Amino acid sequence: MNKILKENTPTIYTERLILRKFTIEDLPYYYKIMACKVTNKYLPWFPPENLDDALKLFHKNCLDTYDNPCGYRYAICLKSDNIPIGYCGASGTESNDIGYGLLKDYWNMGITTEAVTALVDAMKKAGYPYITATHDINNVYSGAVMKKVGMQYKYSYKEMWRPKNYLVTFRMYQLNFDGKDRTYLEYWDKYPHFVEKGL
Repeated sequence: MNKILKENTPTIYTERLILRKFTIEDLPYYYKIMACKVTNKYLPWFPPENLDDALKLFHKNCLDTYDNPCGYRYAICLKSDNIPIGYCGASGTESNDIGYGLLKDYWNMGITTEAVTALVDAMKKAGYPYITATHDINNVYSGAVMKKVGMQYKYSYKEMWRPKNYLVTFRMYQLNFDGKDRTYLEYWDKYPHFVEKGL
């Protein structure tokens, strides 16, 4: 596991955004984000049906991760009110996988790209050698963000997506910060895989 970070999830400010740790007071906003079926259509969990379900997911995906020696879990907030409208973060595992989500009301404003760019810059400055990200081939907007922040397509693979139990083709993107020509191969080795042309 990567243990680069000295300060877990340091607050980041961009032109329009504050990226900060979630707190328990953010639970109603987190619930709103995670309950949005459009925002979470391609993610590996079902939208929570109530606050109790949201709280369990909140602890698993955010609050409990802040005790780990590495990884980021950010609330994406507008500077105008500091209220979470989305999230972004990194896995804290060997893949250095990044992920993100944003309420549909804020799509097509460049907010996700602005937030993820800041996350990527922070990880580069912290000394991470590379990052990865994957997206369902049907989630073209997520793939567009990966390209905008400089990630390069490496390969595609097929996985039975749990807990939703359907077969998904994922595209894996990577960005190497240290100049080395490397490809993260966990998914390549684990699942049926192939390389698409023209991406």
